[in-house]
Amino acid sequence: MKKLRIAQIAPLVERVPPKKYGGTERVVYHLTEGLVEKGHDVTLFASGDSITSARLVAPIRESLRLGRKAHSPIMVTMMMLAQVYEKMANEFDIIHSHLEYMTLPYAYKTQVPTVLTMHGRLDLGDSPAMLRSYPDMSYVSISDSQRHPVKEINWVKTVYHGYPPSCFEFNDKPGDYFLYLGRFSEEKKPQEAIMLARACHIPLKIAAKIDPADKIFFEKKIRPLLDHPLIEYVGEVDEEHKGDLLKNAKALLNTIDWPEPFGLVMIEALACGTPVIVTGCGSAPEVITHGKTGFICEKRLDFIEAIHHVDRISRKTCRKEFEQRFSRDCMVESYEDLYYSMIEKSPVIHSLYNHVQQTQVNGLSFR
Repeated sequence: MKKLRIAQIAPLVERVPPKKYGGTERVVYHLTEGLVEKGHDVTLFASGDSITSARLVAPIRESLRLGRKAHSPIMVTMMMLAQVYEKMANEFDIIHSHLEYMTLPYAYKTQVPTVLTMHGRLDLGDSPAMLRSYPDMSYVSISDSQRHPVKEINWVKTVYHGYPPSCFEFNDKPGDYFLYLGRFSEEKKPQEAIMLARACHIPLKIAAKIDPADKIFFEKKIRPLLDHPLIEYVGEVDEEHKGDLLKNAKALLNTIDWPEPFGLVMIEALACGTPVIVTGCGSAPEVITHGKTGFICEKRLDFIEAIHHVDRISRKTCRKEFEQRFSRDCMVESYEDLYYSMIEKSPVIHSLYNHVQQTQVNGLSFR
């Protein structure tokens, strides 16, 4: 198969990969590295502090959240999209954007096909109306459940996120604590994990970031619950510390109360062999197999029962499930197949693609 010229457009909030918390940028990193390893010519549009084997084009020197210079997120993102679509589009066979809605007006007017991976929830505010305004664009969901608010648009594929197996160390002999990992916010329900730990008399470690929008929630609902001998708050952690926490945890308590589009933390846990105890909403039933890799719970009593029976879950089975369904290779191959399919269906690009193949046959190079 012909090697492709691919643009990957990442959010500018975090670097690629993130130093600490950050899901989308981490997925973009592993996808980009996988595509480069397969020989594709990849250009990554991201913040200048990003680390990548691809060609990096950076509209700002540092990511927005942890950078030292204040930027307007909307302005710099628009500048980046303008550079991709108005100045450089003809350099690519396909453009893959992870910026969701802001990409739509640019991609709509460009002949080079664009893949739009939707990373967030689609049921809030004007999201459904915006997507329905561009129903024929090529949308990728990160779970089947993510599509429910706008089933009628052009969903071309569901691609689950993936990691290289080497990112997480399998551990068949964990400690005695349970883990809450993620973000302090109302929809994540971290207070439920704390109350469960107290009710079941189990140690709970909490590793979570606090967004500015969630500071009031944290101060009112969470901080008063942390002063307890069973509860240990370790703060926001980097990749190395996160891996240690996950592999040594008896189970992950994922007490979400919202339609989680995917939930990277669940496959990170599985990669370590750590079972996941999770509320049965959003993508959870697609990612976790009840009774095999964890427990799907509907109410507090379900969580309590799952905590008491978590030793029934084979940690080796959890790791095997990760390797078979959520590896980086699975994700890269799914996107690669989609790229080729979209190029074949695009009249302009298909013509160019055939021309490139012919020049290669004639011994010529094409750039």
